[in-house]
Amino acid sequence: MERQQLIERELREVGRVSVVDLARRFDVTTETVRRDLDRLETTGSLRRVHGGAVSIDRASTAESTLTERRERQGEAKRAIAASAAALLGPGFRGSIFVDAGTTAAAVAASLPGALTASAGVEVVTHSLEAAHLLAGEEGLSLTTIGGRVRGVTAAAVGAHTVRAIGQLRPDIAFIGTNGLSATFGLSTPDPEEAAVKTAIIQSARRIVLLADAAKFGEELLVSFARLDEIDVLVTDTPPSGALAEALADADVEVRVA
Repeated sequence: MERQQLIERELREVGRVSVVDLARRFDVTTETVRRDLDRLETTGSLRRVHGGAVSIDRASTAESTLTERRERQGEAKRAIAASAAALLGPGFRGSIFVDAGTTAAAVAASLPGALTASAGVEVVTHSLEAAHLLAGEEGLSLTTIGGRVRGVTAAAVGAHTVRAIGQLRPDIAFIGTNGLSATFGLSTPDPEEAAVKTAIIQSARRIVLLADAAKFGEELLVSFARLDEIDVLVTDTPPSGALAEALADADVEVRVA
């Protein structure tokens, strides 16, 4: 059926559809749309969620490779990274923790330019990608946190990594997330990644969350932080609805790149 084909196409493009929006778009009842979604779920084309459906690769444990994530929202991630790095100011002195992930790596790449007078800046990371980008940068001192490296994220994880982070007190941490929800907070598919992110948030004096709009409303398997544990959200699109209200209630500063 053509309508179901159009639904599949929209899922491929945006990853999520709403029953109400589809009913309005196709001028049919919500019951008709639900039947369409049920048929598509039976064929393995999507996964039903409350109020609509998501693409099959958006399961709570689904995780893309670094290469796949670099190709998604590339322009938005670069803009977020530049805006986040600018929070430091050229005269910044102190310590910075850089999380794993493609947007955090983009922040790492932006640091040398943002810190024009960078003497006295210590950067700490458990990300092999971020470490590679910063190694050898004049004026920046780099410390890497070791552990078992997950191939899908090129990040060190495990008990040793968590303990090492717990012994630090960085001035500011740039942290990424796979999901950002009004009720579930920040979430990620892997429990070991979640444990490391929790350790970073508990250790740092100031937390800057990096999240493009594709993360809004997403809830992955493991929640690793509440919204009120975040100081600043840097994103590419202003949050709306319940998420915007929850961020305001949590006193999170929102900066749109």
